[in-house]
Amino acid sequence: MARPELRHPANAEGAWYVDERCIDCGTCRDLAPATFAEIAPHSVVSHQPVDPRAEQGAWLAAQACPTQSIGTLDRRSHPGRLYPWQLLDGIHDLGYTSPDSFGASSYLVAGVAGGLLVDSPRFAPALVRAVEALGGISHVLLTHRDDVADAQRWAEHFRAQVWVHAADRSAAPFATDMVEGLEADEVIPGVVVVPVPGHTRGSVVWVVGPVAFTGDSLAWNHERQDLTAFKGACWHSWPSSWPRSSGWRRRPDPAGSCPVTALAASSIPTSCTTDCWPSSPGSAPQPPEANDRPANPLMSPQLLIDSRSLLNSNR
Repeated sequence: MARPELRHPANAEGAWYVDERCIDCGTCRDLAPATFAEIAPHSVVSHQPVDPRAEQGAWLAAQACPTQSIGTLDRRSHPGRLYPWQLLDGIHDLGYTSPDSFGASSYLVAGVAGGLLVDSPRFAPALVRAVEALGGISHVLLTHRDDVADAQRWAEHFRAQVWVHAADRSAAPFATDMVEGLEADEVIPGVVVVPVPGHTRGSVVWVVGPVAFTGDSLAWNHERQDLTAFKGACWHSWPSSWPRSSGWRRRPDPAGSCPVTALAASSIPTSCTTDCWPSSPGSAPQPPEANDRPANPLMSPQLLIDSRSLLNSNR
């Protein structure tokens, strides 16, 4: 619960506020960019919600906040549990982010291989019951070492297998199954893992049908309106990350909208979707500039989703 006595002085005048326990993960800004803004090292309410859509965005941010730092001074009526929040058929954003993963998003894919949990939210009883109602989980798919959070508790509760790349295993010693090497592999029927060393040595992308979960290997650059990866956040190797991903570039949407095609299940801020397609056969990859993207190296997935942008556009 947010603490009014710790209300940040830079919050806009009004009921909604962010308290000073905020860790500036950016989750609220991606869920409700019209309401929240950054005043480093915190996020604050820049504009009070003025309509039901903006109010819902603020509640989504409040329920996703890893430090539970978002609230209202007037203690207004809570809308109830909003997560899991359905993004596409069978795919849900779980909210309830953890400070242990710096507010990273996590996802439930229902109806595939007994249910898939991609990265981990907080182990919150209300969320556990909701996931049970959607069929539970049989596999926990970790994209990299930073977003483990409460994965062990989720796995133990559901008796699920846990997958992680061997290079990041030290962050999840409880994992039951290892991804090895650098080659893409269908490790579960309908689920392909693509190693993408760069952000961490054991970073991977999980591809489920037409949907890819990229972890922290991709993000959306608000200023450039394009996919990006961050050189400063490549803890393992920036040079090794871009050659495997240079075959993707942005395709402008002729209708001027942002079709749902790019996912980052990521604690690196994301806010929009973009349509990507393979570069021309035989074209030589060019090294990206600092903070330029490498987009992802997948085997032509047709659909990649960015959950936070879907929330922004669909609520």
